[in-house]
Amino acid sequence: MNSRSFQQKERIRRRIRSAVDPEKQQYFPETENNGYVKSDAFQRVGIYARVSTDDPAQTSSFELQQTYYEDMVARNPKWELVKIYSDEGKSGTTTQHREGFLEMMQDVNAGKLDLIIVKSISRLARNVVDFLSTIRKLHEKKVGVYFESEGIYSLNDTNHMALSFQATVAEEESRLKSRSMETSLRMRLDHGLPLTPELLGFQKDENGKLCIDPQTANIPKLMFYMYLYGYSTEQIAHYLTLLGKRTYLGNIRWTANGVARTLRNERYCGDVLTRKRFKIFAPDVNEQKTFKNRGEKPQSYYTDEHEAIISHDDFLAVQRIMNNAKFGGTSLLPDLKVIPQGLLKGFVIVHPKWGSFTKEDYINACQSVWIDENTEITAQAGSFDMRNFEVIDHKLFSEQLVPAVSVSTKNISFNTSCIHAMNIAEHIELLIHPIRKMLAIRPTDKDNRYAMQWTRLCSGTSVKRYISCKAFIPVIYEIFGWNTDYRYKMYGCIYRDGESAACVFSDTDTGVYIRKEAFLSQSGIDVTGKLLGCMSCYVRALPENTQGHFGTSYYRELSEHQLTALTSEQWQTQIEGRLCSVNNQLNITPYEELRAFIQQQLGELFEEDKR
Repeated sequence: MNSRSFQQKERIRRRIRSAVDPEKQQYFPETENNGYVKSDAFQRVGIYARVSTDDPAQTSSFELQQTYYEDMVARNPKWELVKIYSDEGKSGTTTQHREGFLEMMQDVNAGKLDLIIVKSISRLARNVVDFLSTIRKLHEKKVGVYFESEGIYSLNDTNHMALSFQATVAEEESRLKSRSMETSLRMRLDHGLPLTPELLGFQKDENGKLCIDPQTANIPKLMFYMYLYGYSTEQIAHYLTLLGKRTYLGNIRWTANGVARTLRNERYCGDVLTRKRFKIFAPDVNEQKTFKNRGEKPQSYYTDEHEAIISHDDFLAVQRIMNNAKFGGTSLLPDLKVIPQGLLKGFVIVHPKWGSFTKEDYINACQSVWIDENTEITAQAGSFDMRNFEVIDHKLFSEQLVPAVSVSTKNISFNTSCIHAMNIAEHIELLIHPIRKMLAIRPTDKDNRYAMQWTRLCSGTSVKRYISCKAFIPVIYEIFGWNTDYRYKMYGCIYRDGESAACVFSDTDTGVYIRKEAFLSQSGIDVTGKLLGCMSCYVRALPENTQGHFGTSYYRELSEHQLTALTSEQWQTQIEGRLCSVNNQLNITPYEELRAFIQQQLGELFEEDKR
């Protein structure tokens, strides 16, 4: 709670609690008894008061509830006030996290109460299940509840139906209020008025917009700078705790998850993404839950909505590093390398643990060195016209001896023919040509940051190893236009460059594998024992564009595999990749500036080798 709200609430409390001069007040008690509560018997009384929000505007209601019922108990000589049980800023849709309510029920179980006074049914609970369960438990302990607004006493047997009805009304009222707030939120978003909650490093101006708080702004800035410099979220949390920095809630102990949430918050670069989470309504209010918005609800992204603590480029750089860290990537800022010439010109090297690049990033990297040149093959005098001929697709016959790579949403692997034909070490680089829709592999050193282990030794023989691809496989499926429910098999050709080699896999030769149970459920027929091309739990299928064809056009096949015109320089397969920018190059805060700020903030705690 900020200091302004706290001071406002304290002024309200002092005004209400100030003593009233009895000589200036006359009190006229009711002339008839309410007929529900046993006012002539000794009663140990508890008062329960609740308001649903922590808004200072509700402090008046909260304090008046308590003062009013204190006076009510004091006027009855047979009543003894045990305690006022209160919950300020707590929802009534559930009894969880309501400390006052839970304490009251503990005292009931301990036999300390005979009567509970509540302003209304909705103050006790807005959930029918919770409400009736509570009333039942109190009835078993012979503890009555008097709801003043409804004039209902729970131990009166004639009030059971009224209690159930009123509880249902209270629950529905809560649901309607929630829906009304949802509609109000939609209206705000549609008219460019995003909600901006309180946030560490910011305060609000007179218009309710976030502006930089000079007292705390360096805390989130330090987090971003340390992460860019190479510190992990665990290390950042450790240093913030040592420095005695406080979270927005006032805690001095920081956690890695808390730091990560800050680093993911776009508000620190001046932007606002609305409706990150949403609530799904349920028949039982107690079953309502909040979910992360993955497209189920509309969202808006406001750029430069308020003052920024860090730059957009620094924020985007942190997001890329964090995306890759999910897959075990290093803390280094990810980059793309494209092959500038040779056989693999235009191919982009795929990093096994980088998942932050998009389809457009790969295409832009490829286009920085590669231009689509359609090779036109002309027939010479006396040659045959082969336009109506096709090169037979080997998938229609035997495919065991053809180098191939199998790709699924979980992993990729290379067949034995590819492993033996390449005859290289255990590590490879995987490359992709996003425009020609091709994959390629070539040998590399295990110390290469792009290296993937594709084989393992078993009894002295190299056998295939499944390569985890959760980081980069979604974008590969997107580039090739594949269905994520299917598995694919690409067939390749091996090209040798002296002692080195590369294998290029083309999407034109891709086989599709559908899970057997999915195929059978879609076909609706029993073909047990009659399936052709079955491989374990998959059914082999052919692409739709192969209908009416036996293979690839002769001239297309010739244009893809005719390499005799390449010079020795163009033929090379081991040319190093060249760093290229992704869209606009990020203008990240320079290394020395990061270091200087971190050293200034950490002081004696700063140690270069602790990263």
